[in-house]
Amino acid sequence: MTQFTFNTTRSIHQEVGGANRFGELAKHYLWKSGVKPRIMLVTDPGIVSLGLEQGVLASLKFVGAEVFIFNEVMADPPQATVLNAVKLAKEYGINAVVGFGGGSSMDVAKLVALLAISKQEIEEIYGIGLAEGERLPLAMIPTTAGTGSEVTTVSIVTTGEFEKKGVVSPLLLPDLALLDAELTLGLPPHITAATGVDAMVHAIEAFTSKNANNNPISKILAKQALELLGANIREAVFNGSNIKARTNMLLGSMLAGQAFANSPVGAVHALAYPIGGLFHVSHGLSNALVLPHVLRFNADLCASQYAELGPIIFPELASVHSPHDVCDLLINKIASLSSELGLETTLTEVGIQSSDLDNLVANAMRQTRLLGNNPREVSAVDARDIYSHAL
Repeated sequence: MTQFTFNTTRSIHQEVGGANRFGELAKHYLWKSGVKPRIMLVTDPGIVSLGLEQGVLASLKFVGAEVFIFNEVMADPPQATVLNAVKLAKEYGINAVVGFGGGSSMDVAKLVALLAISKQEIEEIYGIGLAEGERLPLAMIPTTAGTGSEVTTVSIVTTGEFEKKGVVSPLLLPDLALLDAELTLGLPPHITAATGVDAMVHAIEAFTSKNANNNPISKILAKQALELLGANIREAVFNGSNIKARTNMLLGSMLAGQAFANSPVGAVHALAYPIGGLFHVSHGLSNALVLPHVLRFNADLCASQYAELGPIIFPELASVHSPHDVCDLLINKIASLSSELGLETTLTEVGIQSSDLDNLVANAMRQTRLLGNNPREVSAVDARDIYSHAL
């Protein structure tokens, strides 16, 4: 490694209860003195039904901001939702954007901040480095510990009926990210587990990425993320009121996000996207379902790297001396972890049958941006074999 680029969010603030004073933080990043802040808060109906946004709203209003709530975000947000939010942002004269919620809300918020003042159409910016110009000031407040979207250069949109496309650009990095673990206390165990495994996937794939920008900073962050996530995921799932575990999960998710934002993910995500798009399975669970099978597929080329990660995630593996054995045990333990956390472990359990595999494979092979980062080349035959093992 002789050359690399590392980008991340301008300012990251971690504070339990920090949502209640978000306005004080935001005024240093989202608007200039003398400008009347008109902020769009991008979120989803579930967040609003729980009232999780109330502390943020009150704190913004306290510092004189006018806030417009866009709460139409759904999982795997369709392009139409993004364009509707952009249209409203223009009509309201929005001059700053806050993404509040899971990865979908944050992804939509990023594109609203960009497209609200861009001369480009959304179809022009799908891909890597195609977005140009400037964006509105942008802040992110995650309510799950999984996507790391608060520190990534990526926004994923569902186009057409099932296909997902990504916008990848440093312009999507926010000005401010707030990590407040109190916002994650109400997450049900299943969502906590799925999003937690999602974060682990980000770190593992970033560590082993074949991307030319795989770099030592991302590798260090990936290892630190896995240490936090491995040590805290069970406690967060089975004792969700433990604020320390929740804080560590949120931090681990963010570190994993920084890692894969600069050293991009590979075949786990490529094969997971069609599962989510075609069968409406959550992104984290989709990743978990194929994770051990992709690890086994990659093992011949990644045994030493997986052996390095093994004791970080599962400290008991430190006593195993053979890298090959550590690699095998890591993959087995990853597979067992999903079951232990109460997640479905087979495609059959989420309604996928062998007759669906051709469609899954065809859609997975379109994910060339991701497949190119995988340590081992994945053919259509390989993808079908991986899915078959996951049934």
